Amino acid sequence: MIACDLGSNTLRIARFDCQTHQRTACFERIVRTAKDLHVNHAIAQESQERLFEALHEASLHFDFRNEPCFAVTTQAMRMASNAREILNRIETTFGICFEIISGEKEAALTSLAVEHALKREGFDASHYVLFDLGGGSTEITFCNTKIKESRSFPFGIVTTTERYPTIDEPQIERIVSVIEPFVSQHQPVISRYCRLIATSGTPTTVAAFKQGLDYARYDANAINGTSLHVDDFEEAFVRLSRMPIEEATRFTGTNRRDSMIAGILLVKTIMQKLGFSTCTVIDDSLREGVAIANCNTSTF
Repeated sequence: MIACDLGSNTLRIARFDCQTHQRTACFERIVRTAKDLHVNHAIAQESQERLFEALHEASLHFDFRNEPCFAVTTQAMRMASNAREILNRIETTFGICFEIISGEKEAALTSLAVEHALKREGFDASHYVLFDLGGGSTEITFCNTKIKESRSFPFGIVTTTERYPTIDEPQIERIVSVIEPFVSQHQPVISRYCRLIATSGTPTTVAAFKQGLDYARYDANAINGTSLHVDDFEEAFVRLSRMPIEEATRFTGTNRRDSMIAGILLVKTIMQKLGFSTCTVIDDSLREGVAIANCNTSTF
């Protein structure tokens, strides 16, 4: 089957073997769906062009019309006034029917993928905190012996970069403070939950950066299960901030350095508010959760 995740920053597609629960082909492109969304309340023409170019490229590798295909989209399309028009065009052009899902469903599917990955990597998946810092929203899940509670918050790396051209730590603190009431319900976090899990582009890119892997040589197998200390994020922040843009692009991908720098500040602040100095990085996220959910059941 094919699973697609159209986020506020990235289009992620995979072919998935339901017998082995393994990805057999992957595709990922930065499309910046949420660019200028806070200004126009619509997906910009430039973003639409990037998205359709990426889908055209993907269609050369994936048979969307003849293979089972399950596709979801998240915060940018939840907010955009022209979302339905764009998704109808995608269905007509490529045969992909995207479902706009809620933040709560996004969190549930992501945690499903993360739990599968934790077990695969040999980690305990019964007590954890998960955060998924996306382009337009951030989901946090507390799991304690199969009891899960998730919330979605309306900030991400693209929306933060778009709204605040000059970003400093006090500003990031104000943005992230929206999670505090939810986090306070689960105190003391550090003693109730044994592990903090981080998924999405910022932690995976920092993990790759730490290993010396550039964007073109990114290897999910090398990243899954990596432990990062908050100091690793600080070091990446300093190094990327000082690098010439051409060199930084090697590690972050095209047009991602500024959003990655904002993402690192957001991650550090989220970790501080959750009370963890280290996190375990998992590459699997919403795309894999969509696949697993549809492998496990005929209804979605």
